[in-house]
Amino acid sequence: MSFPIEDVLDYIDWNPFFQVWQLRGRYPNRGYPKIFNDPTVGPEAKKLFEEAQDMLRDFVQNKRVRLNGIVGFYPANSVGDDIEVYSDESRSEVIGKYYGLRQQAEKDGDEPYLCVSDFIAPKSSNIIDYVGAFACSAGHGLEEVVAGFKAAHDDYSYIMAEALADRLAEAFAEKLHELTRQQLWGYAPDEDLSVDDMLKVKYQGIRPAPGYPSQPDHTEKLTMWQMMDIEEQTGILLTESLAMMPAASVSGLYFGGKCSSYFAVGKITKEQVADYALRKKMDGVEAERWLATSLNYEP
Repeated sequence: MSFPIEDVLDYIDWNPFFQVWQLRGRYPNRGYPKIFNDPTVGPEAKKLFEEAQDMLRDFVQNKRVRLNGIVGFYPANSVGDDIEVYSDESRSEVIGKYYGLRQQAEKDGDEPYLCVSDFIAPKSSNIIDYVGAFACSAGHGLEEVVAGFKAAHDDYSYIMAEALADRLAEAFAEKLHELTRQQLWGYAPDEDLSVDDMLKVKYQGIRPAPGYPSQPDHTEKLTMWQMMDIEEQTGILLTESLAMMPAASVSGLYFGGKCSSYFAVGKITKEQVADYALRKKMDGVEAERWLATSLNYEP
């Protein structure tokens, strides 16, 4: 789907934008919009913000940057540390699997050792459950915008354009997640949260991204791209290193359960990596390469 930029502007988290420019207010003026009151960086932050608004208006009015995205929802159940995805409600045909990694670093007390599969009902429970996925981008058209600024030797503007595209992609992801909770999946139809509350993750459910702390293996994106035909539907490509192109893109899975929460897998042992590679039918050395930053041993 294509999506109007003006419908995501209110969902922009401006704090990372100011960090790009290394502008940070001092207490009690940390963060947007308090940064404008900071006696040291406030005036510069205000000027930067106003110029960003001018560029956003140009994006909207002249459609120089476009938003494209896709969402999908599938019958699913967990089997051990993995999530089986089914073709339809009969749940007889598995069309894909998302493979999970479980926390192993020692914890105090009775705190559970989490895996993303914990947030989907087990197949053995006979409970009907679902998993969602999404990919969205604010980078289509950006290459031409940036090329124009570079040709004019306008470094400030091309950095501004790239920073705004990143913010728009994240804002688009926030908007899609809200639409998912309230309408598309509809598990929280009565939700009434401000954007500030959304940015503080006060909603029900999560949208973890492959390659990030809850599932540090980027190869899980391949399942998403195949299952939803993301490249054809959105124009978002995966590079050889499984980065997304355009770079101003976001993707992830949707979990809607009240028990779901963000977590970091942390360091994992050689035994779990071997088991993970076996489940994925992946070469062990390749698995170690993709999980290099998560290993608690030297491969």
